[in-house]
Amino acid sequence: MNTIIVDDEPLALEVLETYISQFPELKLVAKCNNAVEAFEGLNSQKIDLMFLDIQMPQISGIDFLKTLSNPPKVILTTAFPNYALEGYELNVLDYLLKPIGFDRFSKAVNKFLELSKNNVLSPKKLEQQEEEKPDYIFVKADKKLIKIKFEDIFYVEGLKDYVILHTPTGRIVTLQTMKSLEEKLPQDIFMRVHRSFIANLKKIEVIEGNSLIINKKSIPIGKNYRDELLIIINKNRL
Repeated sequence: MNTIIVDDEPLALEVLETYISQFPELKLVAKCNNAVEAFEGLNSQKIDLMFLDIQMPQISGIDFLKTLSNPPKVILTTAFPNYALEGYELNVLDYLLKPIGFDRFSKAVNKFLELSKNNVLSPKKLEQQEEEKPDYIFVKADKKLIKIKFEDIFYVEGLKDYVILHTPTGRIVTLQTMKSLEEKLPQDIFMRVHRSFIANLKKIEVIEGNSLIINKKSIPIGKNYRDELLIIINKNRL
């Protein structure tokens, strides 16, 4: 687990480095004296755990942590107990008061290692899980299982107990409900836009009034879905 220390006190850096060396699971990859150095370290390589001091020059550890959009797991280190509540509101893993004893340090690190072992905390493993998600589904049609890539689905149309997947090679009709298929489609790509239609957001060409165009086909937008659709569209609007 790549580990980084951020602290402006040389003695604190030395103590933490010594403690970290007792854990073969941890690899100390950077020692930083301030938030600027820490930011460079976080951007240069993948960091799993950061020991972060609170009282530092220029910008405090708390303020620095607030600027990070995707921080590693953080163990705060400080001589001031009054920051504990604010630290936990930022979802820090633990809060160590200086001078830090090895027993207390071990307890914090073991908490991190145990959670990481259970795949709860490891950002690297979470990224791997994202990468391993399939980009396709199999649907049963014409007594066969047909593999369809998500990128090849223009939109899905519901028809009673059947759904029709519209693709570049034609329509694929399968016996299942819109709800069951919707649950199998990635939500960052597909969205229910009407009681009878699920749209591939990447394939939308035009939105006009209460309808949208995909592959030259006009699809109605249900009033119960319009606001959510427009929120997503507006995020990518110039």
